[in-house]
Amino acid sequence: MMLLAIDTAGVDCSAAVYDASQGKILAEVTDRIGKGHAERLMAMIDEVLETAGVALPDLTRIAVTIGPGSFTGIRVGVAAARGLALALPADAVGVTTLAALARAHLANDASRPVIAAMDAKRDEIYAQVFGTDGAPITEPAAVSLEDLRHLAEIQGAAVTGSAASLLSGEGAASEPDRFDIGIVARLGAEVEAHVARPKPLYLRGPDAKPQDGFALSRA
Repeated sequence: MMLLAIDTAGVDCSAAVYDASQGKILAEVTDRIGKGHAERLMAMIDEVLETAGVALPDLTRIAVTIGPGSFTGIRVGVAAARGLALALPADAVGVTTLAALARAHLANDASRPVIAAMDAKRDEIYAQVFGTDGAPITEPAAVSLEDLRHLAEIQGAAVTGSAASLLSGEGAASEPDRFDIGIVARLGAEVEAHVARPKPLYLRGPDAKPQDGFALSRA
């Protein structure tokens, strides 16, 4: 399997080419851009393909981070992955940012379960529990800090991600969550391909909503 991995769910814009038959990342690039993923992503894909010596038709799978994360960034990545998969054709699969955070932690310490926990602001935390094998134990959810504390206690789990500093009483993390594109690629290779195309994982509604009482009547 020759896989292209894409991440636009956070402050980074990232792409990687992964040869699953060799278990090897052939090329990867990450730019911390904050915003503007749509303008940067396609050039970045061209760049990693050229570096890896892989042509678009050689790709058999596209993996993309589906959230939780930036509303706009997630939509950019998912749209690109689905479009490429349709055109090639290739499988398209989604990888959650929480799974990527958990796998990064477990690569260093798999002695107990881990909770991937992202500071979602507004007194909310995006959280999910994973076992020592990386398999999810709970569904991803938006929880309170007290809920996270209780979850960590009953699961006997470590906590990783930007919400870990909130739990320890240190306040908001100084750095945003970032997702290793190499880990995203490897997770994408492990996912079973589904008929359904990847779609954004949103754990709360959008900030912008239609204003009630301002709809125009139609003739």
